[in-house]
Amino acid sequence: MAELIETIEDGVATLTMNRPEAMNALSGAIMGGLFDALPRLAADPKVGCVVLRGAGNKAFCAGGDVKSMASRNTHEQSYEEKVNHLRSRMEVSEILHEMPKPTIAMVNGVAAGAGLSLALACDMRFAARSARMTTAFAKVGFSGDFGSHYFLHKLVGTAKARELYFTAEILNAEKIEKLGLANWIVDDDKLEAECMSFAKKLAAGPRVAWWHVKHNMKVAEEGSLSAALDSEASRMIRTGETEDHKEAARAFVEKRSPQFKGR
Repeated sequence: MAELIETIEDGVATLTMNRPEAMNALSGAIMGGLFDALPRLAADPKVGCVVLRGAGNKAFCAGGDVKSMASRNTHEQSYEEKVNHLRSRMEVSEILHEMPKPTIAMVNGVAAGAGLSLALACDMRFAARSARMTTAFAKVGFSGDFGSHYFLHKLVGTAKARELYFTAEILNAEKIEKLGLANWIVDDDKLEAECMSFAKKLAAGPRVAWWHVKHNMKVAEEGSLSAALDSEASRMIRTGETEDHKEAARAFVEKRSPQFKGR
């Protein structure tokens, strides 16, 4: 059975990490599947939004496969080779965060370690009321990877991010919501329906504009106010030239819903 399942419906691509017996821990097959799927979906004109989720109802993703780590023989690799290998795997977080389409994590259980990192790399998160989040790395003597240092301090501030790393506290839905780690907390039995409904609305929206919004956010996150204003100005003019904008303006005047084409 495939360890990463891909489906596309109404413009939404859903990627399901499919190792429920291992709490969807990241295997080579899952990582390879993500590296294949994400760039391809980013370029697919039929796709307007990407949802990442885990199979089953116990876990979104428990992070790295600790059992596999314990038995892996990497003594023949140099330090530099190990670093380069890990760094290349971590590009999945970068793709999720920067691909020109909205990305949503559907957190249907535990999101721990690198699994939490992947959830935070997405633009938004829907979390089930039974969901749990934890950095977890300290429990296995790791410092952490896949970008969670970057994403956590952006979302909760550096002091709280340090606390979450040092304590590896397991956060319940109430704390997840209070810290702003999820955009929506949803009853378990409504999670999929509400997440997919929202994703389909995004997919039906002005896709060119979404790409420019994501670029503006990247500039704002990493640069100065002046750089953010420069980016906003150029991209505002660019989106004003799209067919989607012209259709939306006509629809506003005609008092109807716009029909976006992604052009």
